[in-house]
Amino acid sequence: MKLVRFGQPGAEKPGLIDASGTIRDLSAHIPDIDGRTLGAETMARIAALDPATLPAAAPARLGSPVGDVRNFIGIGLNYADHAAEAGLRIPREPVIFNKIGNCIVGPNDDVMMPKGGERLDWEVEIAFVISKRARYVEEADAAGYIAGYLICNDVSERHFQTERSGQWVKGKCAETFGPLGPWLVTPEEVGNVDNLGMWLDVNGVRRQTGNTSTMIFKIPYILSYVTQFMVLEAGDVITTGTPPGVALGMKEPQWLKPGDEMRLGIDKLGEQRQRVVAFRP
Repeated sequence: MKLVRFGQPGAEKPGLIDASGTIRDLSAHIPDIDGRTLGAETMARIAALDPATLPAAAPARLGSPVGDVRNFIGIGLNYADHAAEAGLRIPREPVIFNKIGNCIVGPNDDVMMPKGGERLDWEVEIAFVISKRARYVEEADAAGYIAGYLICNDVSERHFQTERSGQWVKGKCAETFGPLGPWLVTPEEVGNVDNLGMWLDVNGVRRQTGNTSTMIFKIPYILSYVTQFMVLEAGDVITTGTPPGVALGMKEPQWLKPGDEMRLGIDKLGEQRQRVVAFRP
């Protein structure tokens, strides 16, 4: 299934995408797509519905396909060639950092330059959503804790992240720094998550080309590893790192500026498009 949330910010409705690409409204069956509804029983009930029996929704803005995200976890330097372009060693263990749930926006919403921002950067990533409470999960059992996969643009302000001291969280959590979607795609529809092409363009110029096959730490290991240090809840999001091609890795970085457009995608997970706008008080 491809699950979506559609409508104006703060008033999104749950839906699914039918075979023709039409949004079908799930409001009569579930209150939202979030931690309350991502468990196996509810997902099976949704999957059993005939999309043709659901009301077709008019074309609408797409929000993040998962709502009310309490924990938004990032994994850094998870592609060896990206670590090299950043001038950093390949990590022996996953690098964990936080993003903040309220930085999440829809897949095609504007990305806002933060106040004082100087070095705005892009990162196409595959993320996954937790389906049930997860603590000390064994790697072999990880699949049972994943509701689905989606695209994340891990927007970063590199000046805040690398030059303002302290933790990466400073450069990862500004408003609009977490576009998610367009869809939450369930595992059976994605198939082999370890061989998905991924790409990102800025103003029509290809900047990132990669494949999930080159991740250092695979998704089951990441999920297991994170749960050795914290308890994850249904609806939490983990985004898993980016391939090379970010502005930070350029000899002469071309940082994002207002008016720039990012377009990015991952096989089977759809595409995003964002316009960079100036800080809005």
